Amino acid sequence: MLYIHPDNPQPRLIKQVVETIRDGGLIAYPTDSCYALGCQVGNKQAMERIYRLRELDKTHNFTLVCRDLSELANYAKVGNKAFRLMKSLTPGAYTFILKATHEVPRRLQNPKRKTIGLRVPDNNVAQAILTELGEPLMSSTLILPDADYPETDPEDIEMKLEKHVDLIVNGGICGFDATTVIDLQNDVPEIVREGKGEIDGLV
Repeated sequence: MLYIHPDNPQPRLIKQVVETIRDGGLIAYPTDSCYALGCQVGNKQAMERIYRLRELDKTHNFTLVCRDLSELANYAKVGNKAFRLMKSLTPGAYTFILKATHEVPRRLQNPKRKTIGLRVPDNNVAQAILTELGEPLMSSTLILPDADYPETDPEDIEMKLEKHVDLIVNGGICGFDATTVIDLQNDVPEIVREGKGEIDGLV
């Protein structure tokens, strides 16, 4: 467990988190919605650990958590209208489903639809990690099998997962709601899951 100030993340501790990620580690970290599991893009072993931990099947959509939208073109195909909508909603508690580019490893994509989830969190600790890392974080909501809600309290996470993750980033208690998921593959945005992000006026 690493205690990081939620408003002013300590650079020395953020560096420690990033070292863990680059060494192949799996972390639990806070976002603007709930806690999430994160690892380096392309880290197959950590990805398999997420599958086992959450008891996911291979159709699960992983999310690339980005610092901002500047990294978007590398990973997703996005039109002008969708980009404008994303710009108006980021950073924020939204996950956008888009067609993946060839840059995205196939195992990260939805196998049938060739899509990827992208998100830009409004959370100081997550943003500090992403800035220091210099690339997106492969991520999945920290919701355990048979649980009704995602994990939100780092003390609970430590009790349940201390033997299953390499580092728990304690940035305080988050909310209970997962992100709002919006499919932007077509001209009309489709709300796939209503979560913390407001949907009024989106469709």
